[in-house]
Amino acid sequence: MPVRWARQAPSNARMSPAEFASLSAAVLAVIFLLAAVLGFAMRETRFCTMGAISDVVYLQDWTRMRQWALAVGVAMCGATALVLWGGVAVADTLYASNRLMWLSALVGGLLFGAGMVLASGCSAKNLTRLGGGSLKALVVLLVMGLAAFATLKGITAVARVRWLDSVQLQFDTLALLPELLAQAGGWPVFATRLALGMGLGGWLVLIALKPAKGAERSTAVLLGGAAVGLCVTAAWWLGGHVGEVAEHPETLEHMYIGTYSGRIEALSFVTPVAHTLDWLLFFSDSNKVVTWGIASACGMVAGSLVHALWRRDFQWQGFADTQDLARHLLGALLMGVGGVTALGCTVGQGISAVSLLSLGSLIAIAAIVAGAVTMLRYLAAGE
Repeated sequence: MPVRWARQAPSNARMSPAEFASLSAAVLAVIFLLAAVLGFAMRETRFCTMGAISDVVYLQDWTRMRQWALAVGVAMCGATALVLWGGVAVADTLYASNRLMWLSALVGGLLFGAGMVLASGCSAKNLTRLGGGSLKALVVLLVMGLAAFATLKGITAVARVRWLDSVQLQFDTLALLPELLAQAGGWPVFATRLALGMGLGGWLVLIALKPAKGAERSTAVLLGGAAVGLCVTAAWWLGGHVGEVAEHPETLEHMYIGTYSGRIEALSFVTPVAHTLDWLLFFSDSNKVVTWGIASACGMVAGSLVHALWRRDFQWQGFADTQDLARHLLGALLMGVGGVTALGCTVGQGISAVSLLSLGSLIAIAAIVAGAVTMLRYLAAGE
């Protein structure tokens, strides 16, 4: 049976419809602002997982890889503290399941990794580029959103469900490392999560902060990693603690405000782009409302726009030629299909999910890196 941590009932139980509407608006406004902070920080510090991988492959420069490691370490320590404190019910998170769809994580990760190289960055990077005036990023996001929506409910969804999602492993507990190891060793889950979460998270932080050449430049870059990790931690707390409602005023069901899945979500930027397009296209439909993902995607663009205006480097950018366009279109397609199939992107699986020590996220991250490295070397060989 899934492990549920002992928690107190949320203080917002039995609220009126007006109070529920007010809390919903507040949660969505805060996640918008939090994502804006994330977009600002990512653009200021050049945070980019694809860029980190390409720096290592082409230049043997590990600076931005250490930045990403710091983001994961901070988020892992933060998420672990929230779960142990009782601020987040780990069994109610989007990435908690007793099923491990390992083939989906593997194939989706490979597709996403290759796609983000072709598209000059992952979904989060393209959102920040859009805020800086990149029309290339706008095209990438539109195509990625359409491909993601097709993989959620359309033509590629059929293939995903039939050939990939159906290949899975079933566990008696959640497919999270602390729960699996605690069950295998007969250890307390609390102590196992504490040791793994704080141990691995702290180890990543120490690796990231280890002195290296170019320390002066690295310090500013690593601040971006810390900011990203803290934003993911804050998102878990906002969605899983502040946004928890014991009883919906009309349905009386337990719920988490604003999330499309009905579960606790943090930050991810593939499916939310698809939902944003859906909301814009069917805006007059009263059933289409702003959700957690839509607010966070819009917040990323807004934050990067503020940064671009602050730095006075906002500039319209387009494609160099048709070959450049074709490459980005293919990359966007692969990211849309891969991001949904893998259940997340470099932020969704690469930081949010792994902060909970999800076994599936480890497979997805390894596949994303492998796909990116393969594509980088292929492009280098063709030049």
